[in-house]
Amino acid sequence: MTIRVSRYLGLAAALLPAFAAAAGAGNDILSNESDGANWAAYGRTFSEHHYSPLDQINDKTVSRLGLAWTLDLDVSNTQTTPIAVDGVVYLAAGHSIVHAVDGRSGKLLWRYDSQAAEKSGKRLRAGWGIRGLAWWGGKLYVGTHDGRLLALDAATGKLVWAVQTLNHEGLFISGQPRVFNGLVLIGNSGSDFAPVRGYVTAYDANTGKQAWRFFVVPGKPGVLDKAASDPMLGTMAPTWDKDSWKLGGGGQVWNAMTYDPELDRVYIGTGSGSPWNWKLRSPGKGDNLFLASVVALDAKTGKYLWHYQTTPGDAWDYDSATDLTLATVQIDGKPRRVILHAPKNGFFYVLDRDSGKLISAEKLGKVTWAEKVDMKTGRPVESAVARYEKSGPILFPGFLGMHGWQAQSYSPRTGLVYVPTLESSSAFADGGITRENWKPLIYTPNYSGLAAIPEDGAKSILVAWNPVTQRAAWKVESPGISNGGTMATAGNLVFQGMADGHLKAWDAGNGREVWRYSLGEAANGTPITYSAGGKQYITLTAGPMTGVSGGFGQVSAQWGTVPRVHPRRLVTFVLDGKTPLPATPALQQVKPIAAPGMKVDAKLAQAGGDVYIRCMTCHGPAALAGGNAPDLRASPLLLTHDAFAALLRGKSLVARGMPQFEELTDAEIEQLRHFVRQQADAALKQR
Repeated sequence: MTIRVSRYLGLAAALLPAFAAAAGAGNDILSNESDGANWAAYGRTFSEHHYSPLDQINDKTVSRLGLAWTLDLDVSNTQTTPIAVDGVVYLAAGHSIVHAVDGRSGKLLWRYDSQAAEKSGKRLRAGWGIRGLAWWGGKLYVGTHDGRLLALDAATGKLVWAVQTLNHEGLFISGQPRVFNGLVLIGNSGSDFAPVRGYVTAYDANTGKQAWRFFVVPGKPGVLDKAASDPMLGTMAPTWDKDSWKLGGGGQVWNAMTYDPELDRVYIGTGSGSPWNWKLRSPGKGDNLFLASVVALDAKTGKYLWHYQTTPGDAWDYDSATDLTLATVQIDGKPRRVILHAPKNGFFYVLDRDSGKLISAEKLGKVTWAEKVDMKTGRPVESAVARYEKSGPILFPGFLGMHGWQAQSYSPRTGLVYVPTLESSSAFADGGITRENWKPLIYTPNYSGLAAIPEDGAKSILVAWNPVTQRAAWKVESPGISNGGTMATAGNLVFQGMADGHLKAWDAGNGREVWRYSLGEAANGTPITYSAGGKQYITLTAGPMTGVSGGFGQVSAQWGTVPRVHPRRLVTFVLDGKTPLPATPALQQVKPIAAPGMKVDAKLAQAGGDVYIRCMTCHGPAALAGGNAPDLRASPLLLTHDAFAALLRGKSLVARGMPQFEELTDAEIEQLRHFVRQQADAALKQR
């Protein structure tokens, strides 16, 4: 195996004493809520507050905040969260390319390319890259799109071990691992693109040896997996149809995993069903455990402890794979250990960590699929039209959810949770599809009828939520549908990057905007803060719009970031920073090119629409790209069959995230060409 590691040895050698001090540390750093020097995990500590006790940058000094340094990144995607340990910033971006950066100067110490894009094969057709990495005891841990879990030496970037975590062709990894007690926990993605079964696995942090695995949904009846979940099959199976296992089931643990050091347990947030239509999975009945649930597991063994299902029999892609924030709050005058959870279904839940009992649940924003959560049963009271038929209702939230993977933050100082929310709707319908006529296309989205979202088709709102009163303390409407996660600090500040290119700070108590900085392109990462040399720094990633919302056309394209034009950057701020922002191309709208020499054949174009389903996730509905990939309507390669065929079947752009489609016939490629040109001509006529 070729390992690509770039080393900047002089700088790395200067930092070796710091690495040595950190090498023996693990749980102690990740448990320390009071020391803000490090941001050693996705949410900083085990509690995943996304909160820092640092206050050098505060509501009085934030006006002095300026650029300290920037680092341009040769990656395909920057929708990720860095970490920082002992003054070194670590970043996994694009297809699991890991960087170590001096946190004071911005100089690259080393770079490791996992070659995940090249190794992914057809898996490259799903997802857009990695969203983070983990640190423990002097090592870094990162998942790759092709399913490997890697351990790297944090000082040098050298590979320590690697293990393949996936058991099915349709799976891939998009999220960050968690590390605790010498174990690395990793989940996976894939149920939107293939009939797969969700699970989470723990590996020994030093050797990569598997410690335990927990399956979220039942598999083939009568088959044991030698997994921690085997004893729970008797609980899960009766909530499913006996043949549902043939369709995969879903329930991917693709984001939310939180370790609780007080109780020595892990909480996982599980995904939606595969397929989405519950009548295919389990013909109209059954809760389908443990879909859309919070599940507590023993950290040592993976043994089931309790669960709470937020969306029984999920039919709307309402994942519970969003943040699981641990806190102790006063409920009825008594301290309670709780989980604060805002899943995609639009309710904010407060759960007892000890028992899993529901304490409270209220609507976080506009919700029409359910009237309320019944506190006696813990179940949602669904609206009369929620269970859609051949043609169905328009419901809030839509399948994008009210709160996605973008990080929420919790401030012990204010007692508020800062949740990036989305107000959007979807028209849900089963289209008359039955088990007999449903055929999944692996690595092809199962939402083929999806239309582009217009510029005003959705709005995002930053909500400061009081989990005790279950009411909003304040709200701020923000632009677009793809703003970043939030970070709160002891400086009475909340930070969030915006789709329109601004990094903003608000007063954490009242929501008053106190600072903003224009990065010249989408500020789509989640910010973190750390200290080095007596100074507090704030860092995040910026670049072209990417991720789920990057695939929905003009609602993301409106901000004018273009994949082949705008840089990907790590951007860092400090008080009294004077560094100028590097030259950045002006924001621009892609214009389809004219092709007077190519006459579109309507029949070929109609057939090409079905072929284009394979391309839609990256290149957008109706070929209107939102930022994930170039806009095909502006590509000269489509003007000739041979050039387009070479692009689709070749490997020239695989390293940049462009998968091969070697199975496409000449006829299908021609159909695809005519479909894209039809969309281009239609757009040109509207100008």
